Amino acid sequence: MENIRNFCIIAHIDHGKSTLADRLLEFTGTLTQREMQAQVLDNMDLEREKGITIKAHAIQMNYKLEGKEYTLNLIDTPGHVDFSYEVSRSIAACEGALLIVDASQGIEAQTISNLYLALEHDLEIIPVMNKIDLPHAMPEEVTDEIVDLIGCKPEEVIRASAKEGIGIEDILKAVVHRIKPPKGDLKAPLQAMIFDSVFNSFRGIEVYFRVFNGSIKKGDKVKFVSTGKTYEADEIGVLKINKLPKNEISAGNVGYLISGIKEAKEVKVGDTITHINTPGEAVKGFENVKPMVFAGIYPVDTTEFEELRASMEKLQLNDASLVWEPETSAALGFGFRCGFLGMLHMEIIQERLEREFDMTVITTVPSVQFIAVRTDGTTFEINAPSEMPDPNTVNHIEEPYIKAQIITKSEFIGGIIKLCMDKRGVIKNQSYLTTDRVEMSFEMPLAEIVFDFFDKLKTISKGYASLDYHLIGFRESDMVKLDIQLNGEKVDALSAIVHRSKAYEWGKKLCEKLRELLPRQMFEIAIQAAIGQKIVARETVKALRKNVLAKCYGGDISRKRKLLEKQKKGKKRMRQVGNVEIPQEAFMAVLKID
Repeated sequence: MENIRNFCIIAHIDHGKSTLADRLLEFTGTLTQREMQAQVLDNMDLEREKGITIKAHAIQMNYKLEGKEYTLNLIDTPGHVDFSYEVSRSIAACEGALLIVDASQGIEAQTISNLYLALEHDLEIIPVMNKIDLPHAMPEEVTDEIVDLIGCKPEEVIRASAKEGIGIEDILKAVVHRIKPPKGDLKAPLQAMIFDSVFNSFRGIEVYFRVFNGSIKKGDKVKFVSTGKTYEADEIGVLKINKLPKNEISAGNVGYLISGIKEAKEVKVGDTITHINTPGEAVKGFENVKPMVFAGIYPVDTTEFEELRASMEKLQLNDASLVWEPETSAALGFGFRCGFLGMLHMEIIQERLEREFDMTVITTVPSVQFIAVRTDGTTFEINAPSEMPDPNTVNHIEEPYIKAQIITKSEFIGGIIKLCMDKRGVIKNQSYLTTDRVEMSFEMPLAEIVFDFFDKLKTISKGYASLDYHLIGFRESDMVKLDIQLNGEKVDALSAIVHRSKAYEWGKKLCEKLRELLPRQMFEIAIQAAIGQKIVARETVKALRKNVLAKCYGGDISRKRKLLEKQKKGKKRMRQVGNVEIPQEAFMAVLKID
């Protein structure tokens, strides 16, 4: 155990974590030149296309230093705020962390938030300044920022360039010298924590774990503490680029277990593996995930409901931050109400369902969780607009508030404050990190951030601002349910819960958007936005009509009028019986409203 080091790489999005991981793998000879490709750990095609890390990836390297052979377990983590749950799980399995800061961009919001996560778990932090080869790098200023943030000495900050391979050896030496070897008792009962799992269609579920005490051997009978299920360890091993089977994995190490588990429900991330005959205690894992954004996911073809359920279960194995439960909708049939950590997370889940499981799905308007306080003082949660109770029975509604930390260049302060004010935010604090960089904190409703806040923030700040946020609790708010009606019939999938001050413009924009998107029918369609019984906006999709006067040339006007009246009656009857098909774009249109 003296020679094992477990560490993860944390940083803001795009500061070069995955590239650095590539260099470390190359330098330690874990990969041959032939296997090498850029961002080798990002093995999902979505990650390659978008150039972001979505999953935390574990890999083992061997490194020789001063005549000793060290085993390094590295976990590369995502940098986007929507995937911070992945980061918290990786941190729980490590003793140290490389904190990467881009030399040209300095410290950003997610850097700070990931750092706090690591400090809560008492990890040894090794600061690394990456991209020092860039022409606009500012090594001196960024070093000062890092020293201010962590309180280390300037010479402890390692200067590196993952692209050019500068400083890689220094990083590996620092990992060996500064990070403590794992503590653990080889003779104690087995205690291993599951930090990830993945579904393999041939071998069942593969479980990735970190052993804290004891050891696990091939063929052992093991038990998962929280589900109480027992299995036989058919194959255990360590994670190199490909899985490498071993006969035993002992305390301090990271490995995988395959035991032919078929049911996705039986594996919970954060659960503890122990032996049946000498059970150990459950490890204190990480806290449960708190979804921020809720949306309905429905199969386009209602007969595929069961297949969608199976796909969601398999996806949940690989992404433990996805929360879901079945629900029904009058417009869309059977589906699921899902909780996501943010809009990017929601988009990724939808993409993965379509790619990995071949499901075509419709996503409803995302919303956040509200709490309604009834007149008799009882409270209940509202996760979807359809659950909104009758206004007469409700005393008030509370909505979640967040504290947002925005770090930006000083020239963009005005635009950002205006954006946050528009989103009902209140500025709480503003401090200069350097002469040119400002950290601002706002308190604002989560519901306002859900849609396009992040995109607008990036637009205003030319991509420089970085955002990090966390929940601070619920506050009373004047929320109303806005219904959309087509020809007098409510479409529950398009309803939204909005603040009363914004209900009118929201309704108006939504009606205009739907008018463009709904295909014209043989009858006219009235699109109305209503709060309760009160209509606040209306648009009309005009009917397509056949020219019934084509055969009348000349002749009396009364003859033409008779034909037109007849057509009008037919249209009226069609409008009463006709139903309106809503295209998928219409459900997504709500997201695109400015």
